Amino acid sequence: MTPFGPTWLPKAVGVVVVIAGLLVVGNRVLQDPVATQQAGAVATTPSVDAPTITTPADTSITTPPPPTAAAPTTSTTADLSDFAGWVNPESSGRPWSDLGAVEGLLTFRGNPTRTWYGRGPVPSQPRVAWTFDIGCSNSPVGGESKQWCGSGWTGQPAIFHPPANDSSTNQAAWWLAFGAYNRKVNFLDPHTGAEVLPAYATDDIIKGTITIDPDGFPLLYTGSRDNFYHVVALDRPEPVALWKLAADAVKPTLWNNDWDGSGLIIGDYLFEGGENSRLFIVKLNRAYGPDGLVTVAPEIVFSAAGWDDELLAAVDPDVSIENSVAISGDTLYFANSGGLVQGWDLSTLKDGSDPERVFRFWNGDDTDASIVIDDEGMLYVVNEYERGNARAKELGQVMKLDPSNPDNPLLWSREANSGLDSGVWATPALTDDLVIVATDDGRVLGLDRATGEERWVIDLPGPLWQSPVVIDDVLIQGDCEGWLHAFDLTASTPSTKWSIELGGCIESTPAVWDGWIYVGSRNGTFYALAD
Repeated sequence: MTPFGPTWLPKAVGVVVVIAGLLVVGNRVLQDPVATQQAGAVATTPSVDAPTITTPADTSITTPPPPTAAAPTTSTTADLSDFAGWVNPESSGRPWSDLGAVEGLLTFRGNPTRTWYGRGPVPSQPRVAWTFDIGCSNSPVGGESKQWCGSGWTGQPAIFHPPANDSSTNQAAWWLAFGAYNRKVNFLDPHTGAEVLPAYATDDIIKGTITIDPDGFPLLYTGSRDNFYHVVALDRPEPVALWKLAADAVKPTLWNNDWDGSGLIIGDYLFEGGENSRLFIVKLNRAYGPDGLVTVAPEIVFSAAGWDDELLAAVDPDVSIENSVAISGDTLYFANSGGLVQGWDLSTLKDGSDPERVFRFWNGDDTDASIVIDDEGMLYVVNEYERGNARAKELGQVMKLDPSNPDNPLLWSREANSGLDSGVWATPALTDDLVIVATDDGRVLGLDRATGEERWVIDLPGPLWQSPVVIDDVLIQGDCEGWLHAFDLTASTPSTKWSIELGGCIESTPAVWDGWIYVGSRNGTFYALAD
């Protein structure tokens, strides 16, 4: 889990930076480089060595009999409207709007299967069009106050249309919003960086990714380290909290009271996991009052412990849920920092029955990255390597699971660590027949989805906590020396399209929308890039 992240030392790459303040990567206390890029600067070839791209020998450590069919490619034309369950599995890789949601990039990784990364085109020669000063604030780590600057893991911005009942705004326009280490959700014009709505303040930093209501209600959902998950109205002159889910609303709990996950809202239900290690399902009862303003009347209809006795017999009790829940078909999936992957059947939830756990798999170690699900319902799971136990050594850090075979779900797995306190924090990306994994030690792995075979490796300055983003066969990946890179994936081995120096450590996941890229850095600055 991130509060026990290992100490990291920067790679020596022959670049001089100015040092100011403190940088905390997860709970890693580093020196924080100040911004090195101003508005108007353009993408260049890095002054340090260009990223190394190789095609190494395969290092799979577990390979059960391979699937009989090759990994599927996602359809872009199938009709998703006739699915009777919660989330049509064929929506993997497609925008949430294909399932009836409003248009936009509304949640972490874009849709309920966590497999959609935004809308192109990707800039071909980007420059910094504008910046926004996020700044810093303090938040405790292990009882000691530490400075947190900019935005970090996961920190992906949202893009959405402004509230339809606000006559002062152009509903054809877009708003940009993101939570950050200034303890606020910030609302900006995506083309100018101007504030479009006063910031919504919480009482501690925001580490995760906000969610915008997919059904068009003027509501935003965000976690914070202030012990609450917030439901916020956006149809007032300034954002207003309508309800807060307290971390101690249901007991018992484990670990702490942070909320890092990006919630899903489907069918008037909120699905969210907390660092208290509990899963929550909340009936929101969204409506509009006589004054035309949005209202909610939330009820917690279900909560489950994210642990069980078998898990606690195998690992320490410091167990939390830091990833974002994913849903495919009628099953909700999440994992926790004890390495327990779970699936919960939602098929009878709307009838008033409690969900039942239908899938359990222990991978041995801390799983903070979100599970991603392909259009056949297969799960791609990555974890960290912190405990060094036999199970983690057996499985490695990247694995593909078939939950339809709960007694023997492992299709393949492979190692992705460089010793203790390494592994994978970033959520993997699916594109065509590849799964792309960014590792803590600075490697970006291109793996065959069907077999786990390593196709290629890109070496960058780590740690790489930004989740890979793929738009139109272009991979966008930030590194921890402040460079944002674009790689062409159309050939068998990636090639560098461009690299642009922003500064700090790029730990947040970028948003790509209509020729723009938006991303925050740990140097205290938020960047908008365009041609």
